[in-house]
Amino acid sequence: EEIPYATAVRIVSVEEKGPENPIVVHGAIAVERESQKGMLIGKGGEMLKRIGTNAREEMERIHDRKFFLDLKVEVRKNWRKDPKQLRRLGYTEDLA
Repeated sequence: EEIPYATAVRIVSVEEKGPENPIVVHGAIAVERESQKGMLIGKGGEMLKRIGTNAREEMERIHDRKFFLDLKVEVRKNWRKDPKQLRRLGYTEDLA
């Protein structure tokens, strides 16, 4: 399956409530158009679920901890051309 190239991920929050509990990560995936949002979510949410599962498993492997990953998809029209939105998504001039 294909993910739209105009996609960015922003970590909204991370909650850690002790070593015995999973680390809770809330993330937002930004796309530029509603059609891209539909493609990313997929039929019945299957694509987003697969993306989230793969990301969660990789985080658990790297950190040797359990994670709960909550992902939302948001449309941010023309985010790649808007300096304010780029900064909000974590992109800075230092990355050039």
